[in-house]
Amino acid sequence: MARFFMANRQAFIFGYSKRSIFITQELQKKSFLLSIIVSNNEAYNRAKEDGYLDIFKLDMTNDDELLGKLNVKENDYLICVMEDSHFNVFLTLSLRALYPKNKIIALSDSFHVTQKLKMAGATKVIDLYQVSANRIYNILHKPIATKLIDNLLSPDNNLSIREIIIPPNSFLDKIMVDDFDFPKYNVLLVGMIDRRLSEKFLFITTGLEHRLDVGDTMVCIGYNDNLDIFEKYISLEEDIDL
Repeated sequence: MARFFMANRQAFIFGYSKRSIFITQELQKKSFLLSIIVSNNEAYNRAKEDGYLDIFKLDMTNDDELLGKLNVKENDYLICVMEDSHFNVFLTLSLRALYPKNKIIALSDSFHVTQKLKMAGATKVIDLYQVSANRIYNILHKPIATKLIDNLLSPDNNLSIREIIIPPNSFLDKIMVDDFDFPKYNVLLVGMIDRRLSEKFLFITTGLEHRLDVGDTMVCIGYNDNLDIFEKYISLEEDIDL
């Protein structure tokens, strides 16, 4: 079937809804070949109305259909964006078994689902933390964030999004976010769960002042080696220069 762009990188998008539109649009900007895989007529028609031509309607619970009708190569990306979180986990598990060497990227809407997706075999998880697709869409259209997504999807990088819990006795305890220099350690703090305020994920760009406390969950972006070092570093009781 015809596709939007002729390029070397191919992405198979499993599911099509409002929550997945920002993913397809960003990949399209980066000249990915896109194939949309859906399981019902409503999603099929929505993708068709949005201008996509390479659309497959399949029974995603049938491994034979997934294997037989999709020409997935080893360097292709598999992106799971089903609206049903439980089915998204199931699909990720199935795809990992069928395509053990491919990169699988999945959307999540909670920490618990994120952990399940990782256990199911997702290479990377983009966790929406109950934030609307439109909010994420706007954030991703900022130049820095767009570049970040490009790096996350690059086959040659080891950039990751990681949840880091502030451990007991950490020197970070009671420090205000604005008073700590995260870039100094090659780590970007994008959000956190500030347990003093709520159990919900908060973007650091919301304009509120946040204090770091033991037990808070920070969501950081960085290269794996830097994240490993940073995670060990914050377990210290005193701040030292690395």
